[in-house]
Amino acid sequence: MPITVLPIPALSDNYVWLLTDTETGMVAVVDPGECAPVRAAIEAHGGRLDTIFLTHHHADHTGGAETLRDRYDARIVGAAADAARLPSLDQAVRAGDRISFGDSQALVLETPGHTLGHIAYYFDDPASLFCGDTLFSLGCGRLFEGTPEQMYASLHEFDALPDETLVYCGHEYTASNARFALSVTPDNTALQHRAEDVLRLRAKGLPTVPSTLGSERSCNPFLRAASSSELGKLRRQKDMA
Repeated sequence: MPITVLPIPALSDNYVWLLTDTETGMVAVVDPGECAPVRAAIEAHGGRLDTIFLTHHHADHTGGAETLRDRYDARIVGAAADAARLPSLDQAVRAGDRISFGDSQALVLETPGHTLGHIAYYFDDPASLFCGDTLFSLGCGRLFEGTPEQMYASLHEFDALPDETLVYCGHEYTASNARFALSVTPDNTALQHRAEDVLRLRAKGLPTVPSTLGSERSCNPFLRAASSSELGKLRRQKDMA
């Protein structure tokens, strides 16, 4: 049976994702950067939290994790390679591990670049990718710790996933990313249409994510970069924009 996913806006532009396994009723959150809005959403949906998935160690993705674990007796799942910088982990995972969540399973993908210990989680029903700050809609994460080569390889960890995969990233950055993407690939018709949709959604105060991998493959200049050197050049341009 599938998972359902709801966004919880947090901090200035973060999204925490609330997952429910529809068969068992188990509940998880991805990257709870602060406690209060997450707790409010959990209480509004029955007051249950079983699992906290972390993609990387930055405080805007982990800040509420330990308080939520203590409140709901939930387990915290995160990268074994970065355990020293994460909240105390109940389950330390590595690339290729599969994590049971009710009747669903999450596949762990290793995605360094934004940070060295970054990971992503993929569920197949429906196809859903929780990619933290590696892949954004129309963008990718800043290279705070990793290299263009690592980010290029990480983005291509997703190559085997289907086009219909829903991309649940960590931030509402799409409007800014669209402006940059149009500046470097102005003739991309798919990107032009996506940028128009983004403007309409933001004008209504609505999220622009999840997007799909198919859309990102058509529109996202970082995902379409032909080499790590091209990605690095794009990232430097975006950092200065």
